[in-house]
Amino acid sequence: MSFLQNAGTAALQVAILYVLAAVGFACDKAGIYTEKAAKLTNDLLFYIVTPAVVVQAFAAMERTDTTLRNLLFALLGGTALHGIAILLSLPFFRRGDKTNADIFRFACIYGNVGYMALPLADAVLGETGVFFCSGVLVPFNLFVFTHGVRLMSGTTGRSVFRPLRLLLNPGVISVLLGLPVFLFQIDLPTVLSEPVGLLAQLNTPLAMLMFGTYLAHTDLRHMFSRPQTYLAALLKLIVLPAVMLLLLRLCGISGVLLTALLISASAPTANNTVMFAAKYGRDLETASQTVAVVSLFSIVTMPVFIALAQA
Repeated sequence: MSFLQNAGTAALQVAILYVLAAVGFACDKAGIYTEKAAKLTNDLLFYIVTPAVVVQAFAAMERTDTTLRNLLFALLGGTALHGIAILLSLPFFRRGDKTNADIFRFACIYGNVGYMALPLADAVLGETGVFFCSGVLVPFNLFVFTHGVRLMSGTTGRSVFRPLRLLLNPGVISVLLGLPVFLFQIDLPTVLSEPVGLLAQLNTPLAMLMFGTYLAHTDLRHMFSRPQTYLAALLKLIVLPAVMLLLLRLCGISGVLLTALLISASAPTANNTVMFAAKYGRDLETASQTVAVVSLFSIVTMPVFIALAQA
């Protein structure tokens, strides 16, 4: 695919996200679905819908020698991606409000590897690319529900850090449930697989409707006025994928795997930023505006890195 085709695909995905957010925005203004209801929805996403996404991803994978090897590569690549992102974010956002600093750091580390990366991988690389990007979802969930929870909950004063609770969370538990389904090719009965699939489909629309209600309570005139937002966008959309591209090429990675990992690395800030901010009492205005701005910029940056990976 050409650069313009990739840009068009990225723009379409961002546009769909914005339309869903606009519906949530309008519903809040009309009093149909308000921020109060959205906070209840947040727990539904956190404890039910997100785990369903993980289990469904494992259940959809067919185990062969090739898929096992590909899954291992994707797991290693995804683990390296998030480990590097955490290290890159450490020197930044040290000045000013510590609460907002953690939001910006979270936004630099965790990308929308589900909704943004998967459709682009499908359009650019086909089924194999989707499989690689699906594999990245495993370390994403392990990191976001351990390190991400610690980052967002550790300094608010509302949550005490407990290592056992950090490990026994919806993300890790869903991986522990889904991994045997893939490894032993357990064929889930329809009475289970259908509900899991339907719940997983709620992930993006619910998250974006909730996101829209939070945007309804932010000052949109100042959405582009925070310097930290631009720094988060720079780190997430340019620095991180550039470092990953260099390291992967030095490791001899090429072809579909390289492009798939670069698509995941260059994805904009995850909707989980807003979800976790709501869950742990962080500044929803900061989280919502950061996700909105970084997602907009990704229309240009994602196709650039796809082109560099395929060069």
